[in-house]
Amino acid sequence: MLKDIIIALRPKQWIKNVLVFAGAIFAEDLFIPHLIQNSLFAFLIFCLISSSTYLINDVMDRKKDALHPRKKFRPIASGKVSIRTAITIAVIFIIFSIYSSFKLNPNYGIIITAYFLTTLLYSLFLKRVVILDVMIIASGFMFRAIGGAFAIDEQVSSWLIICTIFLALFFALNKRRAEILALGDNAGSVRKTLFSYDPKFLDQMITTATASCVMAYSLYTLDSDTVEKFGTRNLIITLPFVIYGLFRYLYLSYHHNMGETPELTIVKDKPILFCILLYAISVILIIYL
Repeated sequence: MLKDIIIALRPKQWIKNVLVFAGAIFAEDLFIPHLIQNSLFAFLIFCLISSSTYLINDVMDRKKDALHPRKKFRPIASGKVSIRTAITIAVIFIIFSIYSSFKLNPNYGIIITAYFLTTLLYSLFLKRVVILDVMIIASGFMFRAIGGAFAIDEQVSSWLIICTIFLALFFALNKRRAEILALGDNAGSVRKTLFSYDPKFLDQMITTATASCVMAYSLYTLDSDTVEKFGTRNLIITLPFVIYGLFRYLYLSYHHNMGETPELTIVKDKPILFCILLYAISVILIIYL
């Protein structure tokens, strides 16, 4: 029972919440103990609030998930975790997360509340609105990035928001494409908006999102404010890691149909993990040394 509850919380998706630390890294606060403590607490809060939304979403989608070749094994869809248990845990997590977030920082509390309400609206009806559904998914990543900055009481960078949105759209659109290919003729019955998408249309949007990611990050590294803040133009050196990471993910999505679960794709692929590691090391060396 406990194992099924943990699976229902989707801890593998907590990797998304690592974005909370982006604010501390690019604000040059990575080695300030009390700020890192705040970032870690903010990360924990986002893990709990996101898990609560997964529980609510799975309760609402349990009948449709039962028709999905992979999602039918989820604890709630398969009946291993009862609706009552899922809702009870979700309510506890929601109350604790919102209360704790406001105690940490009022602005962070607003972000957590906004994230929860947006995700709830998505589960209720926004996921059935074509294009808006992927934009809502992208907004979740934006909330994480902004929230991470608020948690340490730092000013939110406009470039951080722009880069995060385009990167999130990149993942969300690849996810939709993979779902269509995996479900085939049953796609529309599992997720209504999939009737309105087709691979060619998604390919066009993915191309736009990919190009926007590269351009936004390039402009950020060369922006005069960025150069002045870090005292160097060397951040542009990290661009090849960004390009390789995006292209490698596209390769996995298009040639191995691995885009349906972005968090698993990233964790399981050693070249992407190595690329992320080299990127992180490079950024830290350039900014802090």
